[in-house]
Amino acid sequence: MATALATVAVSLAAGCTTGGGPADDGRPPVREPARSGVVSPAAARPVLAVKIDNAAAARPHTGLNAADVVYVEQVEGGLSRLMAVYATKLPKAVGPVRSARESDLELLRQFDRPVLAFSGAQGKLLPLIDRAPLEAVAPGEVQGAYYRGPGRPAPHNLYLRPERLLPAAPGAAALTTGFDHGAAPAGGTAQASRTVRYPAVRFTFTWSEDRQRWLVSTDGRATVTTDAGPVAPATVVVQYVRVRPSAFRDFLGNNTPYTETVGSGRAEVLRDGRAHDVTWKRAAATDGTQFTTRDGKRVAFAEGQVWVVFVKA
Repeated sequence: MATALATVAVSLAAGCTTGGGPADDGRPPVREPARSGVVSPAAARPVLAVKIDNAAAARPHTGLNAADVVYVEQVEGGLSRLMAVYATKLPKAVGPVRSARESDLELLRQFDRPVLAFSGAQGKLLPLIDRAPLEAVAPGEVQGAYYRGPGRPAPHNLYLRPERLLPAAPGAAALTTGFDHGAAPAGGTAQASRTVRYPAVRFTFTWSEDRQRWLVSTDGRATVTTDAGPVAPATVVVQYVRVRPSAFRDFLGNNTPYTETVGSGRAEVLRDGRAHDVTWKRAAATDGTQFTTRDGKRVAFAEGQVWVVFVKA
């Protein structure tokens, strides 16, 4: 255990993600020999961001309820993938873990050198990950950080032990998302449920008066975790963004969508059983995202987990 908790800096300058990255087909990445310690950037303790598989074969997830923020993005073939961000607590395990996308780098710029846990990336994307201001840790780089779980075929069985990457949760101050939490804005419309559709998956958020949370279902089935029951965020944001083709393709030749999270547009904020039509703005990649009402007042979210679902405008 002492060895596992030894501080080892993962240096991007040294090319911790260079070399033969896997195509997104479950093949193991070709990496440097495993390091034996916790990632410890010189800056203040960072958030942990984990790319999570959301294919049908990857459900139910593990560790998702411990995330402070869950981002939902469209990927190849109209499918979806999640990015879970952890700051206030770390679960024992998270997964299944999958590969990174180019737009993840823009989304993560809002944090101070976040730790990105991912299964690999398209080979031509790896140099961009190397140059990004984050600590990228794929399988094989930190000893014991990743493992294959039983009962599922690859690539839907890769899990992360967060304690192998961070000594402790960094705390709420590391969540530089720009989100406000507090009293609900005035107005809004009563909303019992809201469904968001991608070409090959749909999410439904149903308000529970008993739990004072939005119960999530995916493709018509309740979204649950293996370790903490149903997924039930306090606030759901449906954020309309530009989604364009990127310069990258998966191993089947499908183009990877690029989700632009810098800019401005409209959004819906779901909290307390009501829907609020708002405007979002993120002026630069290093900024968080602000949500305001039509009269320019900041919109506060309910205390608890936030889901942000990116939808093509």
